[in-house]
Amino acid sequence: MTDLEDIARAAEPAKKGGPPFPWPDICGTFDIRIDYDGTWFYMGTPFNRMKLVKLLSTVIRRDDDGEYWLVTPVEAGRITVEDVPFMGVEVLAEGEGEVQQITIRTNLDDAVPLDAGHPLRIEEASGTDTPVPYILVRDDLEARILRSAWYQLVARGVTGADGRTFGVWSAGAFHPLGSLDEGA
Repeated sequence: MTDLEDIARAAEPAKKGGPPFPWPDICGTFDIRIDYDGTWFYMGTPFNRMKLVKLLSTVIRRDDDGEYWLVTPVEAGRITVEDVPFMGVEVLAEGEGEVQQITIRTNLDDAVPLDAGHPLRIEEASGTDTPVPYILVRDDLEARILRSAWYQLVARGVTGADGRTFGVWSAGAFHPLGSLDEGA
């Protein structure tokens, strides 16, 4: 890797949704890390330029082994991602009930609709029963929904038709957030 500016320039043709080109030569590992809170680091120092982070985020790919890569037209290098590359920071909703449309805004200002193409996934935090929600942003890349945004989702929640599931309506479908079963 020559430097971050070269990578950014090479990435400019890529638009949201991932690189529109095949994998180029593998250059090894770039000293870029995205920490658990979504902060980007280069050589141990946080990125200062949000425009550069947003640009680089458009060329992130995840391989079949779960490794994260920055892939530009000229080079590809592995990066470290402690959890997922994006954070869901805000819930935006239009409408009510079954016609409601929910959108999750990420820390990089991507608007991700909660729909069949962008489903929720709920994990439990290790050793607890605390929910850790994720939404698919694109390809195999997810955003972890931060607690404040999770509470915004829960505030819009309703009981499902089965009387045992709690969730939200978005894009004409019911998206479960959890179970209402006793002890759950």
